[in-house]
Amino acid sequence: MGQGRTTSLTLRLIPAERRTLLAWQRATTTISAGRARRGRILLLVADGMPISDVAATVGISRRHVYKWVQRFVEKGMAGLTDKPGRGSWRVSRQPALTERHDVSA
Repeated sequence: MGQGRTTSLTLRLIPAERRTLLAWQRATTTISAGRARRGRILLLVADGMPISDVAATVGISRRHVYKWVQRFVEKGMAGLTDKPGRGSWRVSRQPALTERHDVSA
């Protein structure tokens, strides 16, 4: 019996990249949890774990595993950084408080 689908997705990390990704796994406060998760994804893929197993281990979809591997291949370590959140660019919808001067005195 087969062991599931295989993929042609392979990833080779240079020693410096592997050291950085491993350091992310040990860090507790210096990087975001998302970035640590992305590092773990890359380490597992580079170690030859099937995509379905990586997705199940990390708790994300196979599609997101492919997404992060692709970003790493295209942009290197810089592709793993957090982008601004959805609301970070929005301007507050509440009107600004302005000082009112009472001129009826």
